Amino acid sequence: MWAGSRIITSPSVARLPPLMPDTPHQTTHFLNMLTAEVAGMREIVNRRFRPLSDDQLNRGPGPGKWSVGQCLEHLNILGGLYLPLISRKLKAARERGTRPADAVKHGYVGRKMTEALRVPATEKPLTSPQQYAPSGYRLPRTVLEVFGRQLDELTHLIEQARTVNMNAVRIPNPIIPLYYPRLPDVLEMLVVHLDRHIGQAERVLDGLEGNESVTE
Repeated sequence: MWAGSRIITSPSVARLPPLMPDTPHQTTHFLNMLTAEVAGMREIVNRRFRPLSDDQLNRGPGPGKWSVGQCLEHLNILGGLYLPLISRKLKAARERGTRPADAVKHGYVGRKMTEALRVPATEKPLTSPQQYAPSGYRLPRTVLEVFGRQLDELTHLIEQARTVNMNAVRIPNPIIPLYYPRLPDVLEMLVVHLDRHIGQAERVLDGLEGNESVTE
């Protein structure tokens, strides 16, 4: 599913620390960090991506390299798979009446997947499965609107997760059959994956802006 992690550079945005083996985060602190990360991403999207022209949104840095729009479209595709799954599982957990645990637990595989995503893409590129790659090279501006709605939905789901025992909620992985990671792993991987590709999109935009300044 995943291809990448950047850490938001704004000092006002909380950063997700590396997970330590067998050391779960306190539930409230863990979810607060996720919420802060998503809020930081929304700020970047609104400040840097929404003002782009159609050409800037769709201009890649080179052959075979994703544009800003394609980075966001890839995230929209994965969000379209995962967010409905999480929503259904949270609804079922609320109906069972589970209570929040004081600390979240992380599975070994989920922890390793998250750690792999945290390695900067400039050091260790990861390849996204073809079925989750962006479609087309001229994407409409609705890609931004869809992404904004998905960020809102993810924030809402993180808030819902505060009301249940996340450790007892398993989310089917649409990419790895028979793998059902715990909800804390899925939420963190989603946020780190978002972070990675927003960072990729920012680097693309930085390159475009640099080229434009040279030619002006």
